[in-house]
Amino acid sequence: MIPLSDSNPTRRFPFMTWTLIAINVGVFFYELSLRPFVLDRFILTWGAVPTNVLNALADPWNAPVSVWATLVTSQFLHGGWFHILGNMLYLLIFGDNVEDVLGHFSYLIFYLLCGVIAMLAESVIKGASRLPAIGASGAIAGVLGAYLVLYPWARIRILVPLVIVLWTFQVPAIIVLGWWFIQQFFYGTAALSHAAASGIAFWAHIGGFVAGMILVLPFIGRVYGKPRASNYRGFDDYM
Repeated sequence: MIPLSDSNPTRRFPFMTWTLIAINVGVFFYELSLRPFVLDRFILTWGAVPTNVLNALADPWNAPVSVWATLVTSQFLHGGWFHILGNMLYLLIFGDNVEDVLGHFSYLIFYLLCGVIAMLAESVIKGASRLPAIGASGAIAGVLGAYLVLYPWARIRILVPLVIVLWTFQVPAIIVLGWWFIQQFFYGTAALSHAAASGIAFWAHIGGFVAGMILVLPFIGRVYGKPRASNYRGFDDYM
């Protein structure tokens, strides 16, 4: 199932979501401009290396600031076109509604915090790994978790390839996002064995998703206490 859009209107322009997309895309194009050996060094420097993160957690007062910084900088690095396009699609579809509820600044803090928690979860699971973890998917997983809590019955249009035919359907968010989380948990558990090891940070997805569900709880009252944009009449109501 590939989400294409949702039918969940917002009251204001998702400035921060588009800003995050722009930064991610800008950094990705910068990565494309680097020579291979320079790119490897760049990712190793700014990606979150699980063993370094665990060492920092064991002795936080003496840990280099640069290690803590990678918990944030790693969220803006991507390993290829499919990586960034998939992440930005999910952020575009689900981020605007979460930002609408939290507000621009709170949404930014929420997004980065979910990303940090996601990287910590990945580091705990893959503590012996020296391969840098990169990508916005942990932070975006937090957005998905928040969306599920706030709008479980919002209609999501999905693309389903059946043999050679592409079908689109509208299904509740609880099905789309619930199934996504179940997949991450299944693959993440399977990847705990060396034979099923994967380069995908499944536990970052799981950690970010759970973090998003929990962190958004104080804001859930805003959903039920606000008028829906679809019920507005006239342009003045949008001011």
